[in-house]
Amino acid sequence: MLDRGFLGGGIILLLIVVLIILFFTFVPVGLWITAFFSGVKIKISTLIGMRLRRVAPRKIVGPIIKATKAGLDLKIENLEAHYLAGGNVNTLVDALIAAQRANILLEFEQAAAIDLAGRNVLEAVQVSVNPKVIETPNIAAVAQDGIEVIAKAKVTVRANIDRLVGGAGEETIIARVGEGIVTTVGSSSSYKNVLENPDSISKVVLQKGLDSGTAFEILSIDIADVDVARNIGARLQTDQAEADKRIAEAKASERRAMALAKEQEMRAEVEAMKAKVVEAESEVPLAIARALGEGNLGVLDYYSMKNIISDTDMRNSIAKAGEPKKNHGERKDK
Repeated sequence: MLDRGFLGGGIILLLIVVLIILFFTFVPVGLWITAFFSGVKIKISTLIGMRLRRVAPRKIVGPIIKATKAGLDLKIENLEAHYLAGGNVNTLVDALIAAQRANILLEFEQAAAIDLAGRNVLEAVQVSVNPKVIETPNIAAVAQDGIEVIAKAKVTVRANIDRLVGGAGEETIIARVGEGIVTTVGSSSSYKNVLENPDSISKVVLQKGLDSGTAFEILSIDIADVDVARNIGARLQTDQAEADKRIAEAKASERRAMALAKEQEMRAEVEAMKAKVVEAESEVPLAIARALGEGNLGVLDYYSMKNIISDTDMRNSIAKAGEPKKNHGERKDK
């Protein structure tokens, strides 16, 4: 009986220990004590409710203690709702504290909207206090004289808290500044004007209001570097001349091909005519024989015709023999 009583008491004690461990595990008593001594009034039931709503109490209690010590009056319900919405409670509280220290008007709802929009609200407050410098990549532009100029600018911006939600980011600022530099250089009559007065580019670009619709306010645009690159105008003229040359060569080849075709056509016609002449000459003896047989041509007339042909051939031979021969080997006097 003694052993059974001792065993039953041990089991009960073990159950009590397990229940106590489970209680302290589920109920964040340590956080409640920390909040109580930090001056934050929070109920145990509220912490248990956070557990039931799958909210990490430590991520709410820590920021609320921080906000209370900084003099901010924040409600736990608002922080819990922001956490459930997917926001970063700790960053939100840090941003509100930084805005209060810098005398920047930033309400909780506005800061929560900025954080839920995917922007770093703390970084936005810091940039609003301490402006940042955005360096553009190398921007190539061509002046009116055809010389390419490569410029690099440094843009000093300050965050605009009111336009952080829905405002464009740094990429838009860089793109607009690049467009302004290209337009300004393109309107310059010579690249020398750009090299002599790079600040003129900054003034013209700054007057265009490039920060409209963005989350930043442009304070200054400084041209950090200007280099002279290629002669685009001369290169374009060279390319145009090369293209014209190719077109002319193509047209000349076309005319040459047409001339060759015409020449071959004429040769074919000449050969056809020669063939007809040979054919006609081959029929002459037959015609003479037929004329002799029919009595249309006498023998004396035939020999008289042969004598005339022989006399004509002799005269042609004498005429060709009397022509002076060209001496191709003789050099011409200069």
